[in-house]
Formats: sequence, structure tokens, C-alpha cells
Amino acid sequence: MKYLCQAGIIFLFAFLGETLARLIPFPIPAAIWGMLLLFLALCLKIVRVEQVRECGAFLTALLPVLFVAPTVDLMDQAQALAGSLPAVIVIIAVSSFLTFLVSGQVTQGLMNRAKEGKGHD
Repeated sequence: MKYLCQAGIIFLFAFLGETLARLIPFPIPAAIWGMLLLFLALCLKIVRVEQVRECGAFLTALLPVLFVAPTVDLMDQAQALAGSLPAVIVIIAVSSFLTFLVSGQVTQGLMNRAKEGKGHD
């Protein structure tokens, strides 16, 4: 029953994300809206982490399985993508570098912030 309640909370935010995506004319996917709403609810303590922890961990563990079908489809389209392979490689390399850079900076900033917070105790 606990998992059903946790899934219900997560699906409620997914539904709210779908609703926002239809109401707001920005090209932002409904899943992003839903995640933002859930994040805000967690930050504002409207929803506690304990209320979604196990179901969230289960869904996160399933993510690799969800990427299998798109990857297989991409492999089926390999001939069509062959002409633009250099551009695709450059895009992947640049976006990966930027992701690493931003992730590293954010992590470093959070770690410094945590150290400063412990120093004021």
C-alpha cells in the first residue's frame, strides 16, 4: 500500500505537469513541469522525501530499461545519420563537456556552501 501511495503522489505531479504543459504555451515538456513542481513541493516541505523515496528509487532504477527502445531505434536509423556523424560527434562532445563543467561547478559550490555552514555552528 505504501508504494501505491508514493506512486500516486509522483503521478499526481506528472498529471499537474501535463496540465501545465497544455495551459502554458512554452515548449517545455510536461515531464519537466512535473519534476519542477515535485521539486518545489519537496523544497517547500509540502511533500516530504519519505513520502516518495522508495517509489522514486524504483523508478530511477528502471530508467536504463526505458532508454533501450530509443537506442534500438537510433541504431535502426544509423544509415540515415551516417552523413551527419561528424556534427553529431561534435554536438555530443560539446554538450558532454558543458554538462561536466556545470555539474562540477554546482557540486563544488554546494560543497563549499556546506563547509561554510558547518563553520558557523
